[in-house]
Order: sequence, then structure tokens, then C-alpha cells
Amino acid sequence: MIGSHAGGEDAARDVFGPHRGGPTVLRIVLGSQLRRLREKRQITCEEAGAAIRGSHSKISRMELGRVRFRSRDVADLLTLYGVDDESDKAAMLALADQANAPGWWHSYSDILPAWFEVYIGLEEAASRIRAYEVQFVPGLLQTEDYARAVTLLGHPSAPGHEVERRVGLRMRRQSLLRSDDPPHLWAVVDEAVLRRPLGGVQAMRRQLRHLLEMTELPNVTLQMVPFALGGHAAAGGPFSILRFAERDLPDVVYLEQLTSSLYLDKREDVDHYHMVMERLCIDAEPASKIQDTLNRILREL
Repeated sequence: MIGSHAGGEDAARDVFGPHRGGPTVLRIVLGSQLRRLREKRQITCEEAGAAIRGSHSKISRMELGRVRFRSRDVADLLTLYGVDDESDKAAMLALADQANAPGWWHSYSDILPAWFEVYIGLEEAASRIRAYEVQFVPGLLQTEDYARAVTLLGHPSAPGHEVERRVGLRMRRQSLLRSDDPPHLWAVVDEAVLRRPLGGVQAMRRQLRHLLEMTELPNVTLQMVPFALGGHAAAGGPFSILRFAERDLPDVVYLEQLTSSLYLDKREDVDHYHMVMERLCIDAEPASKIQDTLNRILREL
């Protein structure tokens, strides 16, 4: 394989810098680099697509990091874009090989829709995750019982083994917060999230105690928007903003729907959601009060 050439992976790191996370972020980094090379040569997507026996839409998907990369396609595009230096070519081809490697979540492909697979890859790569939730405790902070109750709401007719697979996937994602280089999770939740006894009162008590434990971590910040506030800036519903240490990656806003999702990375969209999140953080109770709030709700259950 091209990526096994001596020095290929080292060259890729030299060119693109250190990276966190798995293949999803590598595909985005490589796609971004290919887009810049194409635009520098003033080559259209149609022309690039013809060069690899494809279409302009294939080039668009490659540049967004939404598809696997064929080494032949990458090599042909590099030639078209005037990349003649062999070490630069080797670095990008090595990156393409790494980007095609399956992530740990590949073993859950039987229950994992493609639109959510992208999110898990981005979550794995993020250095900062900011989330707002109106109904559920954020997935990275859920207990098994709570996650099971959420899963049954979304998949009421799923067989028991499938439910447990889905719960297992959520628990596996949570190891990220206790890894050697964890992201900072900053979550803002509506008061209803903490008061709705999903899964029953005892399950909710365990969930609230788990939140008390998780907020002891230095990389977890939790705030609550109280009912007393009335309306607030995030009237449109839940969302997440992911930020990456990679210099080539823009922030991404994730909006989940019932059977699909939206990923926004245009500057004006991201800026709008950042503004809403900042407003939420100002309007919510200070993070320093969250443990008192959780204990009070626990006493009231």
C-alpha cells in the first residue's frame, strides 16, 4: 500500500500537523487540502470530476470528507493540481490511506445510520463540544438506565438485543470524557431535562447522581436554564457545536432530526449558533451552582 512507504506517515504528520480522533477528521482535512489545491489552480469541480472519471458531485463529497478516498483518485487529482513533489504526494496518499481506516464505531454499523456515523467521528476528534438540550441529558452524560429509556422512546419495537447494542454504543462513546486527552464538554440543559423522570424515579435519581459525579471532572461544565427565565435565545431546539484543534477544520454545528441530521460549517451559520450559545450561557444559572441545583432536585424527587 502507498501509505506503508517508509516515512509516509511521518511526512503526513509533518505536512498536516498532529491530529486527534479517527478517520472522519482525516477525511475532512484531506478534502479541505484538495479543495484549496483545486481552487488555487482555478479548476472547476466538473473538470476535476472528469479527471477521475467521476462527477462534480463526487468532487464535492470528497472535499467535504463525506466519502472514502481511492488512492488512484487522489493521485490523479494531485497530478491535475500540479503537485509534483514526490514527498508531498506521498504524504497526501498516506493520509488518504489513514482516512480510509475504519473507526471503532464500525463494529456498530448494523445499528448506526450513516448520518450519525459522521457525528461520532467528529465527536471523537473534537477538542471542545458545546451542547444545548431541551428534553434529554446529553448522550455523553447518560447512565445506562437513562440511555435505555431514551433508546426505547426512539425505537419502541426494537428487540432487546438491539436496544442493548444501542445502549452499549452510547456507553462506549462516553469513554472519550475520561481519555488521556479528553475534549471539554460544556452542556447547557433546560430545567425540564433534570426534572423529567425518564425511566422512572429511581433511574432518574441515579442519573442525577451521575451528573454530580461528572461535573467533578475538570473537562465537564454543566449549566441549567431555569423555568423562571421564560423564553430564551435557543427557541429553535437542541444543537451542538464542535471545535477542533486541527487548523484546517472549521467549527461544525450539528442539528439532529428524527431520521437525519444537518451539519453546518458556513461561517455565518456557525457564528449565529455561537451567539445563541453565548446568550444561553449568560441566561442560565452559573456553572458554579449546578451541584446545589442537582442536589435540590434530587431531594424533591
